[in-house]
Amino acid sequence: MISERVARKGHFYAIGVGPGSPDLITLRALSLLQSCDVVIAPRSEVSASSLALDIVRRHLSGQEVRERVYPMTRFSKATQAGWGEEAVEAATRSRGGLAVALITLGDPLVYSTSSYMLPVISAEIGADKVEVVPGITAFQAAAARFQMPLSLQEDRVTLMTADDPKAVEAALDSCETLILYKIGKHLPSLVEMLKRRGLLDSAR
Repeated sequence: MISERVARKGHFYAIGVGPGSPDLITLRALSLLQSCDVVIAPRSEVSASSLALDIVRRHLSGQEVRERVYPMTRFSKATQAGWGEEAVEAATRSRGGLAVALITLGDPLVYSTSSYMLPVISAEIGADKVEVVPGITAFQAAAARFQMPLSLQEDRVTLMTADDPKAVEAALDSCETLILYKIGKHLPSLVEMLKRRGLLDSAR
């Protein structure tokens, strides 16, 4: 069953807005954003603006926009508590008859802040009033840029973070395509690992 493309009052939407380009938003995401009442936009404490909001700002007209600043710390209780509070606030607005949307880079279920809110908002207003709208991820956009197939026939594709070198080594032994997120400070050691294994020329 295809979901409705007009945001319904009293409902909550976790919407993926893609990897960065405003023209890589799905038609459903665009329609829901344009018809919702409230837009919640996550913003890192180290950023001057919300990247997700920058992507969709041109498509908004009159919606209430709430930027939620979150700390860049792993497994932070403060992060979980902050998004829990935002979920309760969103539930209050939903119960008040508003259509509320949380926007997130890429896809709402892939390394996304929406994962903190979804269990709370579902408990508050009911899962039947919550919808997740998938978005194009960064790794899909990167593969498209390089015109690189991610899988053929029985190829195994692994998606993981780069924070554990031993886990990365093990993954390289057990899949044909390895997708790494959160590389940052690990890039130099990853390059050395790929050189040592003769894989640097096939890495992107």
